[in-house]
Amino acid sequence: MTAPAGFPPGCVLIEVHVSELQQLFNSLDPTPFRDRDLDPKAEEFIADWAREVHRDAPLGLTIHVDGTPPTAQQTEVTQNAVRQYFAARSATTRQQLRMLFRRGRVSLLIGLVFLAATIIGGDLVAGMVNERFADVVRESFLIGGWVAMWRPLEVFLYDWWPVRAEARLFDRLSAMTVRVVSSRPA
Repeated sequence: MTAPAGFPPGCVLIEVHVSELQQLFNSLDPTPFRDRDLDPKAEEFIADWAREVHRDAPLGLTIHVDGTPPTAQQTEVTQNAVRQYFAARSATTRQQLRMLFRRGRVSLLIGLVFLAATIIGGDLVAGMVNERFADVVRESFLIGGWVAMWRPLEVFLYDWWPVRAEARLFDRLSAMTVRVVSSRPA
């Protein structure tokens, strides 16, 4: 399948239909048109569609305007606004990833200190009681110490993958080719 004119070869096309260009943007956002946030439903639609596409495939967005045809200036502003919006989302998501890793490092430090304390505490308490009960106490302390390691291990093994994938998705969306076309017959 060949890409439509103006899109890179092999481009996967995302198509959005709106009555007016303003529908694409969040109506509660008071910032100028070029800096406005996308409507949450429009963002979700575009991002969900992009998630279904192979991560190496280039993306393109065609915005079909069914109402009044947009001016050249509105088209250019919309193209830039969409790309800037997803670039900002990428930056925000990468900041969340950095904060997650920072929290993970702090949790790891706390967990390791607590694990060391439970091992030492278990050995101390076990030395004060009979041998059979000492094994139960030592193992209980050890289990408690490893439970304290649960959160840091969860962060470093599982939690960061989806955040990084989301940042990469927003990077792809910020680089996509955006075309605004009038669906109204000329």
